[in-house]
Amino acid sequence: MNAMPKPRDLSPTLAETVVGDFIRDGAHLFADPVDPRACADLLARIRQTRDFGSSLFLSEAEFDADPQYTGVNPRPGRNLLERLEDGLGFVEKAPQLVDGITALLGPDYEILNKKVVCGVPAASVPDWLRKRILGNPVNNLGAYVRPQYRDITYFYGIDFHQDLIDYKQREADFLTLYVYLHPVTRSDAPLYLLEGSHKLGGSVFPHNLTRIGDTDWLYQNGDHGEVVARQHILTGDTGFAAIWHACTLHGTQPDAADHERISLRYLVARRHKGPTGLDAVNAKLEGPLSLSDTRADLAADGSAAVKRNTVNQA
Repeated sequence: MNAMPKPRDLSPTLAETVVGDFIRDGAHLFADPVDPRACADLLARIRQTRDFGSSLFLSEAEFDADPQYTGVNPRPGRNLLERLEDGLGFVEKAPQLVDGITALLGPDYEILNKKVVCGVPAASVPDWLRKRILGNPVNNLGAYVRPQYRDITYFYGIDFHQDLIDYKQREADFLTLYVYLHPVTRSDAPLYLLEGSHKLGGSVFPHNLTRIGDTDWLYQNGDHGEVVARQHILTGDTGFAAIWHACTLHGTQPDAADHERISLRYLVARRHKGPTGLDAVNAKLEGPLSLSDTRADLAADGSAAVKRNTVNQA
């Protein structure tokens, strides 16, 4: 875990804006990007580490000889960003990001997790694999990637989910920071974020969503009620940054471009013992802040047991 730098004195206007956005939408999109040149430099260093084509993947025979669905994501000791720490200050010390996160988590917050996330284009996914994962709600490709390349998370689309999904019995005391390292258009697997979906608190994945218009979804969470959530597609230029609540639903469709989409994802948690902006947000939620079980889509071996993907209807 890494501590983040001390914030500047915050104006009430900035803090109120960030907290207000989280109360209303469950997210805040930063008006100012992080340093585009530093993004380009980091992106170049990432791309130097491997070819993002089909050579990433095991053959069908290699996978079937020893299928492994768990333990295939980046972890301490196998995380590309550990080798690139000297190039991350443009994110971790960016004044607008430090100030915005401090408004929610208070001073001395900490980084729980940080990694490179890659949206893999169809041209890079072997035919046998595309057929096998068709319709899966979570196409995390780590199980099919050669072990030496599992220091990055690779996706081929992922259904609407909460980042609480990976934290059973943990209260929603953290947020997600996402940074695009290059321009992301509608074709580049942008994040689809459902504004206001956090208001129902935590719910078990897959989530109960019904499309009710061009941009709206009816989201229901059992006894905790329902809400109409507005879909916001997060396209942006190099350095685009956004933060969202652990209960905010978001996902991506498969990358439709001819190149990979490479981004940074941070999970940042509070350490501050006193009141924070996140307390004000969580006090407004109508559902639970933690879950004993977070997902119902997996078989005992970690493989997909559900064939349904809602975000692909967006």
